[in-house]
Amino acid sequence: MTDFHSYRPADGHGLPHDPLNAIVAPRPIGWVSTLSTEGKRNLAPYSFFNLFNYRPPIIGFCSVGWKDSVANAKATGEFVWNLATRDLAEVMNTTSAMTDADEFDLAGLETHPSETVTPPRVAASPVHFECKVTQIVQLTAADGSDIDSWMVLGQAMAIHIDKALLENGIYQTTRARPILRGGGPADYFEVGEKFLMRRPG
Repeated sequence: MTDFHSYRPADGHGLPHDPLNAIVAPRPIGWVSTLSTEGKRNLAPYSFFNLFNYRPPIIGFCSVGWKDSVANAKATGEFVWNLATRDLAEVMNTTSAMTDADEFDLAGLETHPSETVTPPRVAASPVHFECKVTQIVQLTAADGSDIDSWMVLGQAMAIHIDKALLENGIYQTTRARPILRGGGPADYFEVGEKFLMRRPG
């Protein structure tokens, strides 16, 4: 029989480090650029991020705490997702600092202008989604109480892909070398080997 370590999260996990974000892993990085209503640039990575719908394409990130990315997205109704790759891992990490500084300047990142929204794109990133906010949802616990975590959902209005990542018109995920967040205080992963498996029917 399997010997399980079982726990109830409300009572604590009883381990040296919370295993939750190591179990639900690896997770893509939501590297989100926004502008304040005054035009101040912000760039921040989020490890709670994913794609939620095909047509229209809906992506979302969740912020633990009401941070600048959420405030800006709510105020302007816009954000840009930039793909974080292995080559950009260190500068992406620089933008995670809690600071009032312009993270583009802090990390020495150049920008490209967006076509359908006002926040800039990270020029060195090979993929960008320009998004209009569709919903901002405050998470709630099972007892109905509010949690200080905010999910921002947005529809991709324009998508930009470096053509070097396309082969016969097919996007090559591993060629982009996207990085993913694991568990622990410093665990990241690079997308590895591909295998093929078609759904039945």
